[in-house]
Amino acid sequence: MSHLPVLELSDINKSYSDRKVLSGLSYSLSAGEYVAIMGDSGVGKSTLLNLIAGLDSPDSGEIRIEGKYLPVEDEAATSLRRKYLGFIFQAFHVLPHLTLLQNVSLPLLLNHLPLDRASIMLASVGLQGRERDFPHQLSGGELQRVAIARALVHRPRLILADEPTGNLDQDTSREILQLIRSEIKANQASAIIVTHSRPAAETADKILLLNRHGLAPVSLENRQ
Repeated sequence: MSHLPVLELSDINKSYSDRKVLSGLSYSLSAGEYVAIMGDSGVGKSTLLNLIAGLDSPDSGEIRIEGKYLPVEDEAATSLRRKYLGFIFQAFHVLPHLTLLQNVSLPLLLNHLPLDRASIMLASVGLQGRERDFPHQLSGGELQRVAIARALVHRPRLILADEPTGNLDQDTSREILQLIRSEIKANQASAIIVTHSRPAAETADKILLLNRHGLAPVSLENRQ
């Protein structure tokens, strides 16, 4: 069994125009580790997730997933990200012309996996019986649940979540966070969630604060 970190960030720098967002950021995420990243708006939390997911590229520095350097433009890297990553977007990115079942089935199709888990995951987020519905028939909270089911359905090694409960009520948020945590632990996956919500962050094993100096752990005493 490999003991390589699931994710390695080495001296990551990213700027937009003349504004530096990330500077010299390094971090290593171990297998099975579930961390929450908090920080002020505009500090670069979503930017960091987009870089890890390959939706954007750093100005300098390296990102490795299970020891493999993955440049954005590399076709093999795209295939590996498709296999290893699950991304819960703040803006959902649910495809409007596909049914809910088809949306959740996409990662299974792309990874040549059996499709039966798609309906199981829809049921696990409270959308059983809605398989043939289309996204326009759903509320914002329901769309977020579809996005979560899709991100988890292929049992990814690394789950990235950008404000995963931002559109959910308190009770549904609690259920969804428990689902994310149980999937992570059941599959020995690793996860990073970006959130402004302290209750959401406290479902993680560790809370990190992102600021201009990098990522710093929040002590247990300060989590209350």
